[in-house]
Amino acid sequence: MFLTGHTGFKGAWLSLWLSERGAKVTGVALPPHTEPSLFGLLGAPFESIFADVRNPAALKSALLDARPQIVIHMAAQALVRESYRDPVATFDTNVMGTAHLLDACRGLAGLQGVLIVTSDKVYENDGAGRPFGESDRLGGHDPYSSSKACTELLTQSFRDSFFADNVPVISARAGNVIGGGDWSADRLIPDCVRALDAGLPVSLRYPDATRPWQHVLEPLGGYLTYVQGVIENRGALPSALNFGPDPASFCSVSRVVDMFSARFDGKPGWRADTGAHAKEASTLTLTSALAERVLAWSPRLEVAESIAWTADWYRAFRTGDDMREFTRRQIADFEALPGRAP
Repeated sequence: MFLTGHTGFKGAWLSLWLSERGAKVTGVALPPHTEPSLFGLLGAPFESIFADVRNPAALKSALLDARPQIVIHMAAQALVRESYRDPVATFDTNVMGTAHLLDACRGLAGLQGVLIVTSDKVYENDGAGRPFGESDRLGGHDPYSSSKACTELLTQSFRDSFFADNVPVISARAGNVIGGGDWSADRLIPDCVRALDAGLPVSLRYPDATRPWQHVLEPLGGYLTYVQGVIENRGALPSALNFGPDPASFCSVSRVVDMFSARFDGKPGWRADTGAHAKEASTLTLTSALAERVLAWSPRLEVAESIAWTADWYRAFRTGDDMREFTRRQIADFEALPGRAP
């Protein structure tokens, strides 16, 4: 297994999960950009290479040395506000980084499948508030969303031009993920933890914005199911799938903060940040009906449970628990849960 972005929030969760399943993993990513970091807390019981996906020579060398059967590409500049600050680097990482990876995969002996992870923000948001499906038009107003839509088009081009009769190349689009171990700037749960630890109300740019919130393990489980499905049924599954929560988990930013802070330390509270902010979609939701139909995949946690699991993780970190063991237990508990009926 070749995994890019393994030092990031989602990548660290996935690398531990894969290791627990007995997979031989090679990870390629930049060093963690936060301190603390989930990657640092979990350790790396696999080959971990610090390299930039914008460096095609380093990426290809690592890929050829690993000779993987499966490639999962998660390395990305994943923050909307950072994309406004540095749009060129965002496009360079998200689009050209993917191009370098797919180009290096061409002709790789023994390769069975490639998964490109993008975002729920790949869809052209007309503000109507309806859930987006895989056949909806791609687009994006902010540089991050646009870069991810471009990544989808690039993936389609490489799939049709170089992999059509050979290796399945697929893309996965997930909603807003939460979970323990995220300390990134400009993300809701890390902002909550920092504010609450400081005894301050959480500052919210768009408290009424609605998103498809889900625990990080939900889409990761979908990715693994999807990869297994395309390998077992070459050509029989769609080339792109959404992995989002059930509609009951679509809720406002302020409601997430209220539930998280009540669980975390019993001191809910937030304030509206009235400063000038870059534009973000007020409503963004997904439908995962296609994944439910073709993979029998469905979410396992309701939004309140996802928030509780997340708050419990940060409380355990605050009290000095063994976070590798705590994270392992959450993975095991998640695997034991049944999927919910659509």
